[in-house]
Amino acid sequence: MRHRIAVVGSGPAGLTFARVLQRHGYPVAVLERDPTPDARPSGGTLDLHEGLGQLALEKAGLLAEFQTLSRPEGQAMRILDTAGTVLRDWRPRPDDRANPEIDRGQLRDLLLGSLDVQWGRAVTEVVPGTRDGTLVHFVDGRQETFDLVVGADGAWSRIRPAVSSATPHYTGVTSVETSLEDVDTRHPDLAQLIGDGSVAVYGVNRALVAQRNSGGHVKVYAQFRAPLDWHTNLDLADVESVRSSLLALFDGWAAPVLELLRHGAAFVHRPLYVLPVSHTWRHVVGVTLLGDAAHLMPPLGAGANLAMLEGAELAESIASGPGDLDDAVRTFEEQMWERAGRWAKITTAGLERLVSADPAGALALFDEVQPS
Repeated sequence: MRHRIAVVGSGPAGLTFARVLQRHGYPVAVLERDPTPDARPSGGTLDLHEGLGQLALEKAGLLAEFQTLSRPEGQAMRILDTAGTVLRDWRPRPDDRANPEIDRGQLRDLLLGSLDVQWGRAVTEVVPGTRDGTLVHFVDGRQETFDLVVGADGAWSRIRPAVSSATPHYTGVTSVETSLEDVDTRHPDLAQLIGDGSVAVYGVNRALVAQRNSGGHVKVYAQFRAPLDWHTNLDLADVESVRSSLLALFDGWAAPVLELLRHGAAFVHRPLYVLPVSHTWRHVVGVTLLGDAAHLMPPLGAGANLAMLEGAELAESIASGPGDLDDAVRTFEEQMWERAGRWAKITTAGLERLVSADPAGALALFDEVQPS
């Protein structure tokens, strides 16, 4: 008997779950609110760790293709002080594939493969425990029932309320994102500053990070501690006003560093939210969560990796034998909570040190992770 299974969300967690189930011969409905794969910008680049994201891709049979697409050189990391002095310059060995980078769009396309995603199917809520299973309500008024609904729909999950009353809370750190295009040709000095991977500059309660994507594209993140309403008197749609505000916020930093902001074409406001560090819930038959829907944490390289491995592990648990579906989900949740709780503590502490009153704490954190 094949269970009726749906996953809500076509991010790394949902697609990995679906691909691994598909590999084991299990059908799964992938429900995505976006009308097409390219309806929204796919975001920046991800470093996939050997024991996490790369392991998930191995379970999906996609590791070799990932290795062809990924950029091992993107693991390079340079740290400067606010005067522009290079404090650390880490460069990967030629054979180092511990955390190679891949653009989110490339990863999405790799995971999509032959999956039959139902685009434009926005879910408003799910109701577990009905006579026919878990009832899914769609924004267009339609309804459908499944034996299991997996919420992989991100920070503001529509599935989470079925199992938990928790909602994300603001960390006190805001990120404003901008981009540089064709950096090697148009901004060769900045290309040299950034190097093959990332450059980060840490000051008092603020940071600037620039990270290479493929094709000469660079993402720049201005991070700072501020009230959630810091922009009350600022029109976030006015590019020059946002630029001026950021330049004032980072006033006194080295001119080459500030060029990262001066050349940004547009700015996107991204306040950082998290769920409680040890977020769990009382098990509910017919519903579970993956990734940010389950354990939203600071974006310090763990979230997507955990989400993908969780998707792969849940799929393998379901496909491993003719056992009870609910038992497989319950066992998976307990394993996920333990691991995610550890990473949530690590990343929460990491954010506190990276954007703090003591910039030396950020440097020390990197030294712990990647000694010079």
